[in-house]
Amino acid sequence: MGSNFKATYHVDLVFVIDATGSMTDLIDLVKTNALNFYPDLMRVMEEKKKVIDSLRIKVVAFRDYIEDREDAMLRTNFFTLPADDMVFRDTVNSIEAFGGGDEPEDGLEALAFAIRSKWSDGGVKRRQIIVVWSDASTHPLGYARGASNYPKSMAASFDELTKWWGDRRDGGYMEDNAKRLIMYTPDVPGWSDITKTWNNVIHFMSEAGRGLEEADYHQIINAIANSI
Repeated sequence: MGSNFKATYHVDLVFVIDATGSMTDLIDLVKTNALNFYPDLMRVMEEKKKVIDSLRIKVVAFRDYIEDREDAMLRTNFFTLPADDMVFRDTVNSIEAFGGGDEPEDGLEALAFAIRSKWSDGGVKRRQIIVVWSDASTHPLGYARGASNYPKSMAASFDELTKWWGDRRDGGYMEDNAKRLIMYTPDVPGWSDITKTWNNVIHFMSEAGRGLEEADYHQIINAIANSI
């Protein structure tokens, strides 16, 4: 009986995607990876004798508030898969790479929106996972605060964003034993500060102009599956 037991999980995934012009050669690959996540993750979970009985995915696509104004940030609600598969696919396929201005982008603001998602409280076992894809460095949090469309409720500093990443019991927005952050980003200040100071973070290094290799993609899938 024990060998047939399958643990069940409620999993929320947030994909944070750099949609600036530097991603032009990579965006289709990133979108393909995002669309393949559901079947690939379910297959790996089945191999591990684990069952996801509720999976929700949302998307945050980011650019630059100063340069791109109203196109700076795309945020969706959670899609429940497989029920919302077609709407999810349409949303991901609609993302185009453009804009961005200077090389650093507003990735930390996008991550902040992901952290403040309306995470599920259902199920006994939960996972709250954020996956970030970017080939660029990130502006310091608040760099674009003077832009007219900059969000009023944004974290005021990296220290405050760090508190947001903290456990709900300590004023954060996620559950410490459920949260995971997986970053496919450059090893530069901003992203590397997160790696050094936050818990439950896995960092795969990316380089400008270099796509996500097949081996990297499967590493990310396995990192998620092993965290569940």
